[in-house]
Amino acid sequence: MKITSVDVLKCRGKCSVETDDFFTINVRVNTDEGISGFGEAGIAYGVGADAAFGMCRDMAEVVLGMDPMDNEAIWDKMHRKTFWGMGGGSIVFAGISAIDIAVWDIKGKALGVPVYKLLGGKTNSKLRSYASQIQFDWSPKSKAVLSPEDYKAATRKAMSEGYDCVKVDPLLWSNRGGFQDWNTRGILSNEQLRTAVERVAAVREAGGEDLDIIIELHSYTDTNTSIQLARALEPYDIFYYEEPTQPLNSDLFKEISRKTSIPLASGERIYSRWGYRPFFESRSLSVIQPDVCNTGGITETKKICDMAHVYDIGVQLHVCGGPISTAATLQIEAAIPNFLIHEQHQGALIPENIATCKYNYQPVNGYFQVPELPGIGQELTEETIARAEKFTVSGKARFD
Repeated sequence: MKITSVDVLKCRGKCSVETDDFFTINVRVNTDEGISGFGEAGIAYGVGADAAFGMCRDMAEVVLGMDPMDNEAIWDKMHRKTFWGMGGGSIVFAGISAIDIAVWDIKGKALGVPVYKLLGGKTNSKLRSYASQIQFDWSPKSKAVLSPEDYKAATRKAMSEGYDCVKVDPLLWSNRGGFQDWNTRGILSNEQLRTAVERVAAVREAGGEDLDIIIELHSYTDTNTSIQLARALEPYDIFYYEEPTQPLNSDLFKEISRKTSIPLASGERIYSRWGYRPFFESRSLSVIQPDVCNTGGITETKKICDMAHVYDIGVQLHVCGGPISTAATLQIEAAIPNFLIHEQHQGALIPENIATCKYNYQPVNGYFQVPELPGIGQELTEETIARAEKFTVSGKARFD
């Protein structure tokens, strides 16, 4: 079997934040045996969708003519022969990820099995999930959640659907309803600290003592402010503390972990096993959060999870893209023994995002079942493909 062409597709969805663009950058890798596989680059929001689109085009030129069953050779070629791949970074690894996921999708379809079977089979028959980002409310339509009473209401909505864990960023909205419009670096003001604590206290009150609460900070805090906030939140029995600062200086996580009893988590902006190495060696993270669509695809994510297992570190894969991202993530989570919990983002409730793909995978009573269709178990609809901005790469590969 040979890869004959790759379609790169920019598909519009809808972001939790109404003013932000949301584009899933997808690939469809086609073969001479008529089997196609789908993948996604994990740059759906923020800045970088067009760059990811271009990177997927470039990576497609690298793999033409290769056998999609040879995922290790394909990954190694994308990583090494592209020159910049060996330095990593969000856009390069997003392109690698999209192609790699599609290759695994082809492998599963060719062999007639779901991808988790090719990763060693199930170690988890069902997957606990949590309601992520309840500061946008918990419904198909997002809004700014500001008051403690509204945080209670969002928590109750999630729990009514069977979730026993929620994630919240208590600093993302200011008291005035501004999105990221107050400074959260240096030292938090008394108003900021009080606001965050009141919101988390409301979640705890609504959820009761058995609800697990994850605190999300999006790396908008720094070492000082995240320590300050962690100490204030310790009485609320926090499950773990996500992205307390940006990960480019791994030593900062050692400092934060020394000064709080709350377990630390990070990973959506850490790329490849090389990027995770210093966090494993210092064991400053208790939970890693690699995104299969931007850390190197299924090939690389499985290796990262296996490395984490050596250090007794749990895995909560980051999921904040389209339905292809969710499907690929579920396949890995089914196979790894150090799986902790699945992220079900509020954006996955939005009808425009659900409609981009054929299947709507949602948890039931807080738990996912793993898709049993061959491959990753998800594809773009023909309508989505027809509406997408599209570029097809075919011909002769680079770096033969």
